[in-house]
Amino acid sequence: MDKRESEKLLSEAIVHVVDDDKAVLDSISLLLTSIGIYHHTYSSAQAFLDAYAKAEFDHYKGCILMDVRMPLMSGIECQDKLKEINCELPVIFITAYGDVPTAVETMKNGAVDFIEKPYREQVLIDAIQKALLTSINRQLKAKKISDTKRKLATLSARETQVLQKILNGKANKVIALELGLSQRTIELHRAHVMEKMDVKSLAELIKITLDAIELIDS
Repeated sequence: MDKRESEKLLSEAIVHVVDDDKAVLDSISLLLTSIGIYHHTYSSAQAFLDAYAKAEFDHYKGCILMDVRMPLMSGIECQDKLKEINCELPVIFITAYGDVPTAVETMKNGAVDFIEKPYREQVLIDAIQKALLTSINRQLKAKKISDTKRKLATLSARETQVLQKILNGKANKVIALELGLSQRTIELHRAHVMEKMDVKSLAELIKITLDAIELIDS
């Protein structure tokens, strides 16, 4: 991970705190302010969903800290709705009524942590920092995949064909036979592919390509 890039992303991160208890919101807000973490507070799950639906909402940078039990819409119900709209923000649940089945359910649905009230401030801070790191890693991975797809789009039809066969584990000699070309021509195509994809090894080419897109055998 590029340190400067990750630090920039961390400085831009927002913690979205969702709880129907104003005292809890005020307490967490004060804590986050004291350690310099930017945040927004919401008094209900619906209030957060309404904010999330707005165009100016940043759907990628930050995490969600949410109470499990809230009136009208619970944290778990809100989590389900967020999954339906492909929300990528990591979710931490906090609750005064923690139990194993609930924790298991939220974690299976993708929550990154489950914290019981009353909690120690450092436990909460550690969980938030871990969630923000998860968010940053997701952003960096998404950027890397986007860059790879952009490079893939620069390949010619023949280069794409050669790359597909490389990903299927075929050697240059086999590719040459299948495409009716000379082995030297295949080697040149492969060299051009690696140059356009900006990789130094075949292993790197295969890894970044498989991470970015699924290619089928031609």
